Amino acid sequence: MIPTERAHLYVAAATHPGMKGKPNEDRFSVSAYRISSDNHTPSILALIADGIGGHRAGEVAAELAVEDISKFVSESTPDHPAEVLHQALTHASQIILDQSRADSALIGMGTTCVCAWVIGDQLYTASVGDSRLYLLRGDNITRLTTDHTWVQEALAHGILTPDQARSHPNAHIIRRYLGSKHAVKPDLRLRLSTAESDAQAEANQGVRLLPGDRLVLCSDGLTDLVDDSEILSAMRTNDRDNAPSHLVDLANQRGGHDNITIIALEIPPRADVTRPLHASAPAKVSPGRNLPRIAVSCLTGTMLLVATLLLVSLLIWAFARPVRSTPTLTSSPMTSPALTAPVLPGILPTGKPTLTLTPKLASTSLPLSTPPPVTYTPWPTNTKPPAIK
Repeated sequence: MIPTERAHLYVAAATHPGMKGKPNEDRFSVSAYRISSDNHTPSILALIADGIGGHRAGEVAAELAVEDISKFVSESTPDHPAEVLHQALTHASQIILDQSRADSALIGMGTTCVCAWVIGDQLYTASVGDSRLYLLRGDNITRLTTDHTWVQEALAHGILTPDQARSHPNAHIIRRYLGSKHAVKPDLRLRLSTAESDAQAEANQGVRLLPGDRLVLCSDGLTDLVDDSEILSAMRTNDRDNAPSHLVDLANQRGGHDNITIIALEIPPRADVTRPLHASAPAKVSPGRNLPRIAVSCLTGTMLLVATLLLVSLLIWAFARPVRSTPTLTSSPMTSPALTAPVLPGILPTGKPTLTLTPKLASTSLPLSTPPPVTYTPWPTNTKPPAIK
């Protein structure tokens, strides 16, 4: 893929170490691309990694994950995006494990990770651990990912109730993470409903996003202290640039016991922002719908012309016929000149209109009425992200 300077979605992000004096072991990245020099479909990859491990080993693992996954995806061809994400997370896990084995100070390090890859208007996801991805649509918020924790498994098996899970001492026992000595299994379930089976959730990969949809990626430093309904409310009541910072502040006001990182993506309210990944065939408009104004004008003018000709013909016939002193009935039908409507360009002889449009290449530029988004690069690259005051 080819990197671009501007994303085709609105982007906002915030990160903070929290209020307990811990180093920030969260890392995140947002990268924008177009598919190729021949395919200008825009693409954006967003991911958060929340490191685990002693004495700053977690931040090393998180940084390795962000850098390796971003590089792996950027060098891929997105013919099978979900599989690319699966391979990227698997590869990063092995890199982290190898690094921890090579340096005794890094033994046992690992990281959670959540990825959202939007190609055109299609969403692909992968996750490991308890960093989450949400979809906000209208008045609803949907958690698309599943936590890989002891508590989540207990909930799934009916061992705990949701109320018990919130304060359970095993709430932060991670069951799956990158860098594990056991083979990691990236989770490709994109769960749009709690009633879906695992197979149905995986089949949701590539779901189409709608204008106005928002995606929120976050580490557990947010979700431990702010519930889903509060995330929805904050994203709806704050402008898109400040909503992540507002959520960070809310978590810190409640103790901020962990690092907090949030990425928000929003689909612009424009019909032509995205195009299908494979757009080789021209789009067709169904007969009788969405005709350009010029075609409609021509059709209307032709109908008026035909009506005028018919009226003139009838008047000529009426005045030119011979005058009879006594009306005479006849059994033979009265005939009039046949009228044939001209065939307009784009109108079939059957009278059914058809029109073929060639799709324009998708633009990666945002509407001029809004400020350009910030495209983030992986942090840190030998530097720390700025703390939010």
